[in-house]
Amino acid sequence: MGKKEKFCLGFCLLAGSVFLPALAPKAWAYIGPGAGIAFFSSFFIFLVTFLLAFLIILFWPMRFLYQSIKRRIKYKHYIDKNSHRKTKKVVIVGLDGMDPELAESYMEKGLLPNFAALKEEGDYQRLRTTCPAISPVAWSTFASGMTPAGHAIFDFFTRDTRTYLPVLSSVDIQKGEGKFSKPKIKSLKKGRSFWEILGDCGIVSSIIRVPVTFPPIKFAGRLLSAMCVPDIKGTQGTFSFYTTSDEQLKQHTGGVCFKVINRGGKIQSFLYGPEAPKAKEKEELQLPFEVVVAKKGSEAKLLVAGKTFHLKPGNFSPWVRLPFPLGRRKKVYGICRFLIRSLEPTFAMYVTPINVDPEKPVLPISHPFVYAMYLARVMGSYATLGLAEDTWALNERVLDEDGFLRQANLIHQEREQMFFHELQKVRKGVCACVFDITDRIQHMFWRYLEKDHPAHKVIANKGYEKTIEKLYCRMDDLLGRVREKIDSDTVLIVLSDHGFKSFRRCVNINSWLYMNGYLALKEGAKESDQWFANVDWLKTKAYALGLGGIFINLKGREKHGIVQPGAEFGRLKGELSAKLEGLKDDAEGQGAINQVYDCQKMYKGPYTDNGPDLVVGYEAGYRISWDSVVGKVNDIIFEDNQKSWSGDHCIDPERVPGVLFCNRKITAKDPGIVDIAPTVLQEFNFCIPPYFEGKPLF
Repeated sequence: MGKKEKFCLGFCLLAGSVFLPALAPKAWAYIGPGAGIAFFSSFFIFLVTFLLAFLIILFWPMRFLYQSIKRRIKYKHYIDKNSHRKTKKVVIVGLDGMDPELAESYMEKGLLPNFAALKEEGDYQRLRTTCPAISPVAWSTFASGMTPAGHAIFDFFTRDTRTYLPVLSSVDIQKGEGKFSKPKIKSLKKGRSFWEILGDCGIVSSIIRVPVTFPPIKFAGRLLSAMCVPDIKGTQGTFSFYTTSDEQLKQHTGGVCFKVINRGGKIQSFLYGPEAPKAKEKEELQLPFEVVVAKKGSEAKLLVAGKTFHLKPGNFSPWVRLPFPLGRRKKVYGICRFLIRSLEPTFAMYVTPINVDPEKPVLPISHPFVYAMYLARVMGSYATLGLAEDTWALNERVLDEDGFLRQANLIHQEREQMFFHELQKVRKGVCACVFDITDRIQHMFWRYLEKDHPAHKVIANKGYEKTIEKLYCRMDDLLGRVREKIDSDTVLIVLSDHGFKSFRRCVNINSWLYMNGYLALKEGAKESDQWFANVDWLKTKAYALGLGGIFINLKGREKHGIVQPGAEFGRLKGELSAKLEGLKDDAEGQGAINQVYDCQKMYKGPYTDNGPDLVVGYEAGYRISWDSVVGKVNDIIFEDNQKSWSGDHCIDPERVPGVLFCNRKITAKDPGIVDIAPTVLQEFNFCIPPYFEGKPLF
């Protein structure tokens, strides 16, 4: 960044968060699943930005007076005159997926002294999660104080009622008009977050990587988006794998494999980015790279984008900036890390999904827009992808356990640096950060807690039996450092959105529906490939989509619906629930499903019909199968889960509560994650909005 650009950025930071999105460089692109990307930036834009910043600073006094009056009026509307709490700051540490049974066990062994001390100082209870117990659902409830019927997020995916295909439930990204126009990004989450309500009255919050905050919403504070931020290809994370081995070439879920040739110690290939906006046919932008193997074969030089990096097998490169050329003076920027798995005799190299570059973001990934750029200037580049830890690369064995742990730890270090930077800046308000490492490592390493886990049939390396225990100890150390930096006027809340259990056996609900006459295949077909390819919708009554939901093929709602609303609809749900709750896994001699939830009976809210009609509450050890998630139908209902992804929480919510630690005594009975938002508002003497479904903890 040149001097003029730095000067412009400084003006932007001074101008205030209200106008900052308008001041950002207009470097837009379309990013959406399977779509292209366009990017435009020039000195002219920075010049205009500079002039706008100057004008805003000129009129800042009038703007400040107007905002002060506006906030005073709103504060009178929100304030609870009967409350006189003295809380100045609320610090929230989210540890995604921390399990209460493990936490309690490790505390009893004396391994978590800081968690034990916080429990004695204040309180600890198990935290009721959401139904279904899935991260985007739970964290949306955390932010909004409402159940899914209020915020409209029921899963990672929902179905398109016209095509029966999955679509992201939280965000809609559409291509803009013209080659270089900005994309149309719309949040599908409903309701307002507690930090938005606080911001109305000038109480500033710092919200770091809380899931389902993309696209960022304008409010009085700072926010860095998390879950659902795409890579620059428009996917939720597509890694690349380069190898000289024909045996390693195969189709990978979540990634792409490329064959390369070692020519005298030199390997040349391309990195593939977003689609070229002017191409007549679908064509991805390319960036060449070269790997030169040292004579001894112990290290290599990576040459990419005019820079050289020295890499040793097993170690990640730093973040590498990738300027994909769009034409004369036009580039789209991404960042990635490289990991050489082996050099000789077989060359194998993993490349992370290409993240949006936080220093030159092609999408609004933060509020204010320049906040992502500011953090990059403070701490260097960092992961921006919503699901940054590459679990599918480990599932596909493109990464091994050590490689995955290195990646997860690097990302966690970035998150800690962001969090502590913000923690010292917030004097009054909320500082909240969600750490993903607890969720990702438990997903991938739970198998090492169980010697007889089916995943050991595929691979069972030694030395990882205490990986999860060490993880919890590391979170205890994090908590200790947080406690050192807060005072008695600060409320500290440490929570997880759900717990964890083993995932040993897969259940293909779509296959069960097919074999029991509720889902029909086209004439002559005995199975269906991905996304219901051979399903006959004119004869299908129900189908499963997502990680826990069953949808009724309802007439007037789904395009080819055949089930009549009313009595037939209710009767079919009751029939399915009764049969599924009695579903037995004969191979294991036990039931696979604890209970089935009727969403129309469970939820009362304006968006109840957006979600599935039934949610399957699996027993511990069971989860919907990988095939069923992607719409495959066959005659296999039960099978072993042999993937590295060996722990899960997409089961009966009663089986996977989260944890709740606090430095205040909790008086609420059966506290739930829905209670966090009203608790925070109460601590700042705000009235609880009548549409909130949660109640304060204190």
